[in-house]
Amino acid sequence: MNEVMAIWAEWIKPSAGLPTVQWSMLLAVAALTGHLVLRYAGIPKVVGYSAVGAFAGFAGFTGAAWPLQGTGLFLLELGVAVVLFEAGGRIPLRWFRHNPMVLVQSLAESALTFFFVYWALTFLGVREIVAEPLALLAMAASPAVLSRVIMDTRASGPVTERAMVLSTLSTLYALTFCSARAGMMNTADQSLTDTLYPVAVVLGLSVVVGAGLALALRSALRVMSPTSENTAILLLALIAAGAALAAHFGGSAPLAALLGGMMLKQLNPRPWSWPRQMGTASAMLTMLMFVLVSVVAAQADWSGQVVGLVLALVAARALAKISGVALGNVGSGASWKQALWVGCAMSPMSSVALLLVSQFVAASATLGPRIASIALPAILLMEVLGAILSTFAIHRAGESSRPWAPRPFSNSSTGDLRE
Repeated sequence: MNEVMAIWAEWIKPSAGLPTVQWSMLLAVAALTGHLVLRYAGIPKVVGYSAVGAFAGFAGFTGAAWPLQGTGLFLLELGVAVVLFEAGGRIPLRWFRHNPMVLVQSLAESALTFFFVYWALTFLGVREIVAEPLALLAMAASPAVLSRVIMDTRASGPVTERAMVLSTLSTLYALTFCSARAGMMNTADQSLTDTLYPVAVVLGLSVVVGAGLALALRSALRVMSPTSENTAILLLALIAAGAALAAHFGGSAPLAALLGGMMLKQLNPRPWSWPRQMGTASAMLTMLMFVLVSVVAAQADWSGQVVGLVLALVAARALAKISGVALGNVGSGASWKQALWVGCAMSPMSSVALLLVSQFVAASATLGPRIASIALPAILLMEVLGAILSTFAIHRAGESSRPWAPRPFSNSSTGDLRE
């Protein structure tokens, strides 16, 4: 691919630069592939996006340098922030007061994920200082992947809603602890105070930025229509500004957006939906995010030893997610079968995990690459396999209104064949 790019560079002189042409073509192919896999195989479009990105990464695509920095890092942060803001805006805190076992399920599955993954990796000989960040990373499910699966399967029901809430909460925990842990990568002999102080700083700054974002949007919604395109532009601009400010002052941009969405839900409890224009912008950012994640993750160094560690991490994580949800299932209002499908639906890993790996790499030049060598292949595997498992779980739970069956290649054009 590098040789092809070099040939192109001799006669193509685009005004925005050759990387813009490369990314434009890559996204076009990803969009087409996503449409085809959904229409003719019944597989969520995110699998097509990830497959195109992975192919480009394995082929040597140079449009995404690792570790992420500059524009690429900001676009990833913005995409994650937009998805998490929307996910946070769908969580009513009153639900936990009426059904506290949902919160117990969330804490149980995240805690078990940390301990199971940590034990599995250290048992296989991974150093504790590397296994700990990987175990924290494994806590995060992917609301971005799950939301795309829900959209493509047209799913709704208790399993779908609970999986989305638990995935969002696990992401909240991972963002808080991983961001704090990245700031202590080069600190030895840590006391309890030294450990808790960075967590409080990250969480506190993110709460402040998230509160400012929620108040600004609440004020705007008082005078602007939720369906206006100007409201959509304002939403996106404020989320971008909040993400940049949170990262600059030492907080977490995605965490601030997530908390901002949750606070806005409490300030404006009436049901509200994204404007159609915002949905289009969000879909574009989400597709770019999935392609970027798979391009970067495919560039990792693959070896037999790494494959074994990745499989152990994935297996331990899956067992912990299912066990944790089942452990807190008593009194939660869900059946045991539903608890199983909720645990399976939480299997994806994607952009949040990649963003946190990038923080670890930037924080430590020695430990960061070791963490990334295991984390990147796991992210790529679970972005694709996790989306398929989530789709399977939703269909088995009977909450999809779209049949999971290949569509014949024909020229018929009905409403069900179009997205």
